Amino acid sequence: MARMMRLYSILMIISLLLASLLLQACTAPVTVSTPPAQTAVSEIPVQLIPLSGPASEARAEISGMAWLGDTLVLLPQYPTRISPEGEGALLALPRSQIEDFLDGRTAGPLQPALLPLSAPGLEDKIPGFEGFEAIAFSGDRVYLTIESRSGLTYQGVLVSGRVQDDPLQIVLEPENLQVIEAQTRAINRSDEALLVAGDRLLTFYETNGREVNPSPLAHAFSLDLEPQQPIPFPHVEYRITDVSTADADGVFWAINYFYPGDRDLRSPHEPIAERYGAGPTHAREEGVERLLAFQLTAGEIILLDRPPLLLELQKGASRNWEGLVRLDGRGFLLVTDEHPTTLFGFIPHAEAAP
Repeated sequence: MARMMRLYSILMIISLLLASLLLQACTAPVTVSTPPAQTAVSEIPVQLIPLSGPASEARAEISGMAWLGDTLVLLPQYPTRISPEGEGALLALPRSQIEDFLDGRTAGPLQPALLPLSAPGLEDKIPGFEGFEAIAFSGDRVYLTIESRSGLTYQGVLVSGRVQDDPLQIVLEPENLQVIEAQTRAINRSDEALLVAGDRLLTFYETNGREVNPSPLAHAFSLDLEPQQPIPFPHVEYRITDVSTADADGVFWAINYFYPGDRDLRSPHEPIAERYGAGPTHAREEGVERLLAFQLTAGEIILLDRPPLLLELQKGASRNWEGLVRLDGRGFLLVTDEHPTTLFGFIPHAEAAP
């Protein structure tokens, strides 16, 4: 009998311990893993700045722009369409005229002046010359990329030159060229953006998506066009068509554009939109028009974890933005090529400070 009582006591103790453990399990807090919520990203309407003269025509095909001091230089893909004399001309617009328009002191349109281009024999040295794509300045030095084609093979060409006075003109040096091999076999793709970063010059390929360009790179050169070690570039879907200058922290912005007709660039999983969501017009339209922030460090380029600057899209009309510059901490200036026509615009943003 005593043995049975001891066994009964042991069973009661075990039952009480089990009940206690079950109670703890039921009342303990439960941690549930949930995906990060999408951040609501607003869209920015583009304030258009009317232009007159050759710049206003779609055939100008503006493919890039950069600041030369306080003068904005717009680069036509084919400068001879702007002026038939010599090797043609670029276009120049004073900063003061742009700011006068934005501040309501003038109504526009603004008419850029001709900036003559001297590049004797340049096209003869580049078989399959298909025009200029990007421009950047460092003091009185100027750098441009050119797209060329041989059959179905495309490549970029880097050329340098100087800004000369009396008369003011851009003088290129056709004897000093660097070929930039394409990173994919896609047609009509080359290095479409330039960045002067201290004593380095970086060029950026147009398409860097994970499926179309497995190992994207930014090609690096000295300011004398001597090749340097390329820098890995982040995977970014769609196209990179131009970049701004970098600030003191190495932060620069890039145009990231998707034209719905580029079927090869469609992506079922687009990380930036999945991370930050889409504004109302981007949810409605197929195209993508946005600016992305990058940072250049000593040995790499980082896509910053910042919401993109989404441009408010036009219904059914995709705008191929191909030029980008900062404007005095006020925002950014952008320009399109011929699609849908030449559009010159401004978007405000506090982080546009140089």
